[in-house]
Amino acid sequence: MNRRGFLIGAAAAASGVPLASSAVPQVPPMPNTRGPGLQAHAARSGRRFGCAIKSSQLVKDPAFAAAVVRESGVVVQEYELKRHVTQPAPGRFDFSGADKLVEFAQAHGLGTRGHTLVWYSNNPKWLEAALPAANLRAKDALLGDYIFAAMRRYAGRIGEWDVVNEPLEPNQGRPDGMRAQNVWSQALGEGYIDTAFHFAREADPRARRFLTDFGLEQSSRRCEQRRTAMLKLLERLLARGVPVQALGVQGHLKPFREGFDERVFANFLDEVRGMGLRIAVTEFDIADRGGPADIERRDAEVAAVGRAFLDVALDNPATGSVLSWGLSDRYSWLSTYPEYRWPGGQLSRGLPLDGDLKRKRLWAAIAASFDQAPRRTAGHAAQELVA
Repeated sequence: MNRRGFLIGAAAAASGVPLASSAVPQVPPMPNTRGPGLQAHAARSGRRFGCAIKSSQLVKDPAFAAAVVRESGVVVQEYELKRHVTQPAPGRFDFSGADKLVEFAQAHGLGTRGHTLVWYSNNPKWLEAALPAANLRAKDALLGDYIFAAMRRYAGRIGEWDVVNEPLEPNQGRPDGMRAQNVWSQALGEGYIDTAFHFAREADPRARRFLTDFGLEQSSRRCEQRRTAMLKLLERLLARGVPVQALGVQGHLKPFREGFDERVFANFLDEVRGMGLRIAVTEFDIADRGGPADIERRDAEVAAVGRAFLDVALDNPATGSVLSWGLSDRYSWLSTYPEYRWPGGQLSRGLPLDGDLKRKRLWAAIAASFDQAPRRTAGHAAQELVA
């Protein structure tokens, strides 16, 4: 770690935000409302910033669409490449929503990520019914048909994919920390991950292949178990020659429930980098439920946590991009999910822009972290998302 000489910001120090670190960056000032977007700040150090969006948002909300273009260099589908949407029946695909997002990205010179090919959740009911009764060859086909259909459709247009999403869940009782309640592992064992990555390499050899998961960031026992399980899983996969190329750290932070320790997180990222893997923050947002009722104070605390987290992530030269799960509080899942939403219809404030599309302190924290991040080498930057 080489960027730890910060002072604790006054707002963070007064609030008791559970950062659990000996050196915490200052709370950023209010952002410049007219300056360059976050992608411009990211590009200065050879990185990219992006966000998850829905095609319907672009159609019904031109102001939001303009904000996406202003702030982002990459877009990812919030749900329109999840299999329950794109393959409603065997052999029938509907990529209309994803097509709109890819076309939007291309029209505005943005890159595109693909999310997600293989996930334990959001599978069509016909698939969940077919898997248990299928023989091994048929199970492989049920796994691979979608990978080939999606990746070949967008070859040259989607530059990287979340090939396997969220394979871990230590609290489900398996000693290896793998998710037990998973239709794919129940059908094919852990080898479903191997097969998915081999299929993905065959389908589009040029696209970068990610394994992604949540709960890898904070200093709680929950996250420690997940980090341990992830490192062991990556070791097993690489020992078997599985062509995983990168780890996606989702970055869903819960600062008012779990602490954050810079050294713990930095050490984890160093281990991942030591395996020869790339890293990206793929679903960054901050759950502010449980924070102060005063919005200015809460915004300051959220920004301090976001800055501490991103400083560590961006210190690591393997980290090439940060994508937030949404761009504006206007459309945040945190405002609708029962565990995180505020009472009375109050919007969560865990994204860079508020519900009126105005930049917040968190925006300034992200920009400042990009600005002060070590510049990546030309080789690192050249290998990042180019679609």
